[in-house]
Amino acid sequence: MNTLRYVGLDVHKDSIVMSVADSGAADAKVLAKLPNDTVKLLKQLRKLSPDISMLRVCYEAGPTGYGLCRRLRKDGINCIVVAPSLVPQMSGLRIKTDRRDSKKLAHFLRSGDLTEVWVPDEQTEALRDLERARDDAKNAERRARHQLSKLLLRNDRIYRDGKEWTVKHMRWIRQQKFEDACRQCVLEDNIKAVDDATVRVKDLMKNIEKFVEGHALRPLVKALMAFRGIDTLSATVIAAEIGDLRRFRTASQFMAFLGLVPSERSSGGSVKRGSLTKTGNGHARRILVEAAQHYRHRPVHSKALRKRQMGVSPEVIEISWAAQQRLCSRLTHFTNSGKPRNKAIVALARELAGFIWSVGQLPELLT
Repeated sequence: MNTLRYVGLDVHKDSIVMSVADSGAADAKVLAKLPNDTVKLLKQLRKLSPDISMLRVCYEAGPTGYGLCRRLRKDGINCIVVAPSLVPQMSGLRIKTDRRDSKKLAHFLRSGDLTEVWVPDEQTEALRDLERARDDAKNAERRARHQLSKLLLRNDRIYRDGKEWTVKHMRWIRQQKFEDACRQCVLEDNIKAVDDATVRVKDLMKNIEKFVEGHALRPLVKALMAFRGIDTLSATVIAAEIGDLRRFRTASQFMAFLGLVPSERSSGGSVKRGSLTKTGNGHARRILVEAAQHYRHRPVHSKALRKRQMGVSPEVIEISWAAQQRLCSRLTHFTNSGKPRNKAIVALARELAGFIWSVGQLPELLT
């Protein structure tokens, strides 16, 4: 057969349900239920068409990752991973099964109504795993500190001599003693949990600095560090989560991908815009919002910023300086017009995303 065949895969840890839709108008049909084994899946796909270039395969992004997609592409099969939240849904449908899901994927792949997600290469995904591990470790450290501080608060041990979680504060915590042996045991356990979490965060940060040096994304990371408010960690998160910025045709597409554009419900002559969509990549969005906080200060080339900009192309530095001037001016305008501070910072993050997109379009990032 020399006609295109569209294959939808409902992938789980132990099984894969395969459905196929021919290029005609016939309904998609369930073909097989296979164990999650790439060799058996490839064998079944080759049975569908002697010419594998006539196959179009898709499955939803999920916990099984991108390994299956990479393997199928390596064998010459056109495979994409689609965004589950953007698969068309029938509001009145109350039955959901693996067979129906796979048929739906095959049907909408044929009609062109699925949204493809970017599949990172293995090296980029490994760096992403590393920076996300650091983020998880930081959350664990925050929880451990919260538990320790609340233990002390419940027992009227309140620190009033400066900022918390400094060396001085931790020294004060270690000096606390409880007469009750149970409470003392809990205190020591919580202190150990905080210390272990802090060491884990520091070790992962060292590994990020180590591995990013020899990574293919190093030029982009270095270029992003030329911006105010973006250091090694922030630049690594943006680069690993986004990858090649040239895959976005416009800055508006990049902003929408980050979920930094307002939602909208318009009909006829009525235009209603609401809160942020918050779709797409939440890790990169959070980093940009944090970076936007730094633009409340007047534009300046600080000593630390000049050091980070060493080796970066003049075009990147020019865009970075334009971002400082623009964002500081915009924040002043928002403040004077009475806009709430949080909304103003998010608006700056959206514009900062536009400047970052501009850097990603440059042919040379380093000198």
